[in-house]
Parts: sequence; structure tokens; C-alpha cells
Amino acid sequence: MALKATVFKAEVEVADVDRGHYGTYALTIARHPSETDVRMMVRVLAFALNATERLEFTRGLCVDDEPDLWERDLTGAITTWIELGQPDEKRLRKAASRASRVVVYGYGGQATRAWWASQKTALARVRGLEVYDVPREVAERLGALAERDMRLSCTVQEGGVFFGTAGETLQFELERLT
Repeated sequence: MALKATVFKAEVEVADVDRGHYGTYALTIARHPSETDVRMMVRVLAFALNATERLEFTRGLCVDDEPDLWERDLTGAITTWIELGQPDEKRLRKAASRASRVVVYGYGGQATRAWWASQKTALARVRGLEVYDVPREVAERLGALAERDMRLSCTVQEGGVFFGTAGETLQFELERLT
């Protein structure tokens, strides 16, 4: 018998001063049995950093031709494609052919840097590609915040990110690798 996804609920309050975007989002997050708390919380962080009314989680790990998150316009066309980890070149080229903006959030520390060093030449001409590194220690601390019912806040100002709960707020900067 296949294991079922675990459902998490999160209310995320976003104050992105840099983009001029503010809102509160009620999220339902299905964590695949093979997904860790760290990866799931990096997905939530990616949502908060790119939040719009049309951004949504996809079926993710269960489906090969969907990203972790995407934003589609009113016609259903994909405008933003968001991946986590270290996707291969072919996947990112395909994503760029389907979306005007492709964003990757690596969270593996030195492994992310090694992946990017091996891929940056091949991906240099991929239109609309943005690659960010979530520091490994931040990703680990994000994973520790995971609860079945969460109230989170995310403030972005002058490139700094403040993300957390009423009890613990992480302060960090993402490094843009592209």
C-alpha cells in the first residue's frame, strides 16, 4: 500500500517591501512521504518570497513535468516556474520554454555551489533564469519550524529576509548565483 501525503496548514503573512507586495495567505501543503521537513519549508519560503494571488503549489514530486510552484496567468499560461534543489539542465531549458521566469532555490550548501559551478556555463543563455542559494544552516532551521498547523511571517527588505513564527525568527540573505 502506498503511503499518503501528510497535510500541513500554514497562514503566511508576507510583507515584501522590496516588491511592494503585502498579503496573508492560507496555504495547504501536501508533504510527499519522501519529502523532508527541510524541503517542505524551503517550498513555503519560496512561496513567501514570490507570493502573488496566482502563485500555487503543484503536485511537485509526484509529477515529472511540473515544478514545485508555479504562477499562471488568466489564460492558464505559466508565467513563473519555481524549482527547488539542483534540477538538471534539460529540465530548466524546458521550464524556460514554458515560462518567462524560472527560479531555482538551492538549499544544499556546498552541494548547491558545486552544482551551479558545473551548470552555469550550460545555463548562461537560459532566458529568465534566477538561481538563489538558501544557506544550509538556514534551511535546517526552517525544517525545525515545521508543524502541522503554522502561523508564519516573512518580511523582505533591502535584500534581507526575516522569516519565522512568533517564537523564532530567522534573519538571513539569499545569495543570487545568476
